[in-house]
Amino acid sequence: MNDWQQRVLALSGMALSAAAVQQIARSGQVLHDTVTDTLVNSVLNLQPDSTLDVYGSVEAIRPGLKTLIQQMGNSQQKDLELTRYMVGMIHLSRRLLAKDESMNQLAKRLEQVNRQYNEFGFERYRILQSLAGIYRELISPLGQPIRINGNPTYLKTDANQYHIRALLLAGVRSAVLWQQVGGKRRHFLLSRKRMLETAQQLSRAV
Repeated sequence: MNDWQQRVLALSGMALSAAAVQQIARSGQVLHDTVTDTLVNSVLNLQPDSTLDVYGSVEAIRPGLKTLIQQMGNSQQKDLELTRYMVGMIHLSRRLLAKDESMNQLAKRLEQVNRQYNEFGFERYRILQSLAGIYRELISPLGQPIRINGNPTYLKTDANQYHIRALLLAGVRSAVLWQQVGGKRRHFLLSRKRMLETAQQLSRAV
């Protein structure tokens, strides 16, 4: 894949995380279980062979591509709440990349969870709880916390809080990846059309 395709894939990972967080906050569940699996795997795939390998396949990230296209295309379909979540992810990722100690701690913690997931077969609830702890302890303190809007009944539930924080961690992971493959904030102003066209092309890929 070329540089723009890799950047768009990473942005799609952020968009998928943001949309899943919004769904849990509003309804108490993610619309498709495979979305959580894709995002958890993106965090725990510590040595991916490529940018696409982070998410598994174009098919797995396609819902994120669709959300990104809506956010970057027709202004009537743009969801400002999703934009705010994604901006927050980028902000936290920039702070994370600037702190070597935080990056080292993050790597160690993710290796532990990776073993729980792949070697010991911990159930999803426990994995989400572990990832949520990493987000709460290592990522959130780095900057202004991402404020989540939604139904208070769902937001008060421990399971939903774990799920949301784990998905935010996945979003920050995608934001880090976006910067690693050359993503810049100026691209949103100067290269928006190119990113949108790339997202549309990837979305149509078989």
